[in-house]
Amino acid sequence: MASDRNDPSHEPLELGGSVWFQAGANTLGGASRIALLAAIGETGSITSAAKAVGISYKGAWDAVDAMNNLAGEPLVVRLTGGKGGGGTTLTPRALKLIETFRAVEREHRRFLERAGAAIEGFATDWDLIGRIAVKTSARNQLYGTVSHITRGTINDEVSLTLPGGHTIVAVLTHESTEALGLAVGSAAFALIKASWVVLLVEDESGAPLKLSARNQLRGTVQSVKLGAVNAEVSLVLGGGAVITAVVTNQSAEALRLAEGASAVAAFKASSVILGVKD
Repeated sequence: MASDRNDPSHEPLELGGSVWFQAGANTLGGASRIALLAAIGETGSITSAAKAVGISYKGAWDAVDAMNNLAGEPLVVRLTGGKGGGGTTLTPRALKLIETFRAVEREHRRFLERAGAAIEGFATDWDLIGRIAVKTSARNQLYGTVSHITRGTINDEVSLTLPGGHTIVAVLTHESTEALGLAVGSAAFALIKASWVVLLVEDESGAPLKLSARNQLRGTVQSVKLGAVNAEVSLVLGGGAVITAVVTNQSAEALRLAEGASAVAAFKASSVILGVKD
């Protein structure tokens, strides 16, 4: 009989979760940014710190600039000149921030352990709660798993497979791929504004549509909400995901978009914004 030692279904289930600091509506940082701060403090070098946490030099400075701005005061300062030739150091505020984060993270880990022991199915529910808590102005928020990454010198092409089997392709900079920690098998969500989605209907012959848009998702019209000028049309895809487009009332009428009709939602790969839970 084959061994089930490597069968994931026989692995013990553990809870996962993350902690982050928030300033108003903006996220200051989570474990990855705090790790970067700690590495800067330990090495005194942004280059060495970036290598230690696995991101590019520019990505590290972008993160530092964002943290400095959101904190309202410097957390990382660059020293120039002097006997040692300068370097990078943390302010007392940054050191206190690291200390506080680690203390909160320890308590958060203990909470997850206690909750996991007391609540049946907690791990699955907690992950879902984290996903639906995301707030964004983008009308379309689709969750999936990274299935392929084609790396380039400047831009990467990332494929995200949705639960129903549809695949969304996004083009983003190589530095963004690294900063988000995207890898095959990792979870991510795609954001697409409704105004970026174009709706099409296939002709009676069923001939394939020829478009330059990389993403073409076939679905069934779930609802059509008419306004004074524009209509909001929602398509339900296989697996239950819903994607919404905003088109003119004239276009909705010309395409005969009505509940139950088949249609295709098309949008460019450059119109897809990818995000991950920190």
